[in-house]
Amino acid sequence: MTAASHDLPCLTLEPPKMLELSPLLRALQDRGPIHRVRTPAGDEAWLVTRHAELKQLLHDERIGRTHPDPASAAQYVRSPFLDLLISDADAESGRRQHAETRRLLTPLFSARRVLEMQPKVEEAADTLLDAFIAHGSPGDLHGELSVPFALTVLCEVIGVPPQRREELTALLAGLALLDDREGAVRAQGDMLAYVTGLVVHKRAEPGPDIISRLNDGELPEHRVAHLAMGLLFAGLDSVASIMDNGVVLLAAHPDQRAAALADPDVMTRAVEEVLRTARAGGSVLPPRYASEDMEFGGVTIRAGDLVLFDLGLPNFDERAFTGPEDFDATRTPNPHLTFGHGIWHCIGAPLARLELRTMFTKLFTRLPKLRLELPVEQLRLKEGQLSGGFAELRITW
Repeated sequence: MTAASHDLPCLTLEPPKMLELSPLLRALQDRGPIHRVRTPAGDEAWLVTRHAELKQLLHDERIGRTHPDPASAAQYVRSPFLDLLISDADAESGRRQHAETRRLLTPLFSARRVLEMQPKVEEAADTLLDAFIAHGSPGDLHGELSVPFALTVLCEVIGVPPQRREELTALLAGLALLDDREGAVRAQGDMLAYVTGLVVHKRAEPGPDIISRLNDGELPEHRVAHLAMGLLFAGLDSVASIMDNGVVLLAAHPDQRAAALADPDVMTRAVEEVLRTARAGGSVLPPRYASEDMEFGGVTIRAGDLVLFDLGLPNFDERAFTGPEDFDATRTPNPHLTFGHGIWHCIGAPLARLELRTMFTKLFTRLPKLRLELPVEQLRLKEGQLSGGFAELRITW
């Protein structure tokens, strides 16, 4: 360690400004590829700041979710849900379990399966847009469209029946609490019971959904429940938040929006640019730890050290992107790391891309005069939760 503990840069949960890195993160990125920092929880960690180095570490099997003593492991924030992501298994067992999870889940989000989902995704978008527009201007795009759309698609894919989706929304909100540990623990228990009930139900009445496909006897009941819970948590707020950001960005760039609506290829590139710029730092980072001592980027990472992969930060690295703080719907190539890379690539990426492309196309086609009710800097953001983004996004048309 080259800096005294009390001199370490301190990361915060302060929401980032759109298309702009915080001065601290920009300074760290300019200074070098990896830095010793203090997390919002008060723990020490390594923060990887540059694109090339993060991409390299995303392939490195010496970084994983195992720690010899999870109860004392350093964390980005204190959260009962994040505690579930840390395993006390040995590193090799952790690698095998991670690979096994990806082997089971990746085919369920293949390009072919996502293409088969397209009619239902479009139907969900049309149904929700009909109701949203009928309610009249102005409306809360986040609460009345982005979240319901992401929830509808996710529940359809995973296997949550319509009559239980409202209950799920409340449970996920409780699971994300950062300033009420007792409430988060209670929500976690309720959520696990909720999902376990779905697993039992799907064993008796299987369908063409993820829980049913995981329920073929290869995995124990509790493992299927934990996988389904993780997918539900990861897939809802992340897609809804990126959708909100994309609407804000496309509304602010009418020429680029028009070009995307006129050409599906441009819309595809516009979605990638929305993904690249979705988070410029400030998001809650999941726990990952070095399983052995390793030399990297001119520093020594010790076994058990927390290593932070901020997947938004390298998307603003001037070594990888020209004009990274400019929104360019035609940017190509666009090697963003929002979905991770290598062994940590998001398996749900194809479905998320379909959802974003579908909603942006339909929303701006039907509401060509869409605009924000308030300036971006006055929009209300979520606080005290694992999931960031807008608490409300009111638009007029």
